[in-house]
Amino acid sequence: MSIELTSSTRYTTIAIALHWAIAIAILAMIPLGWWMSDAVLDPATRGQAGQAFQLHKSVGLTILALSLVRLVWRLTHKAPPLPQAMPAWEKAVSKTTHALFYFLMIALPVTGWVYTSAGYSVSFERFFPVATSWFGLFEVPHIGAIASKSEEARKTIGINTEFVHSKLAWGVIVLGGLHVAAALKHHLFNRDDVLTRMLPFLKPLRKAQ
Repeated sequence: MSIELTSSTRYTTIAIALHWAIAIAILAMIPLGWWMSDAVLDPATRGQAGQAFQLHKSVGLTILALSLVRLVWRLTHKAPPLPQAMPAWEKAVSKTTHALFYFLMIALPVTGWVYTSAGYSVSFERFFPVATSWFGLFEVPHIGAIASKSEEARKTIGINTEFVHSKLAWGVIVLGGLHVAAALKHHLFNRDDVLTRMLPFLKPLRKAQ
């Protein structure tokens, strides 16, 4: 069965919906992650932190699923062409940025899943295996290849994965900031349709005559 690639002057409704759903979820996850990492160490907020961890894992797995769907959709539906006046170097940066976003959107929840599967708490420096319940509806199994390893191996995996997970979160913050700045630059200064392709209700600004 062949897959027909399609393109237009704007992103498809599904691509737009996936973009904003993932973006909003990630934006909510970062401050939640910071808060619960501190709150779990305080006996007064430890119970709330435990609930926050479950929410964090549930949203993270949702982001993973949506990101995989978005990647498949992107591979089967061409993105709108970039403005012809856009310099070649800027087009290359744009493509690289999007590739990095796909990597981060998948790598962040995967590293979180690996960390949970290892069952080692970096905060408490001991094993603290907790089942993952997806929004209280069903249990998500740990990754067998990780959970079945020795305690020494799982401790090493847990420490390293937590470190990588936190650095990837910073990568999202930096890349997201640059992405927003570039979108605003195109809308306010270049006055092209780069931003409006993802925000259909927004109209490109008129260029000065």
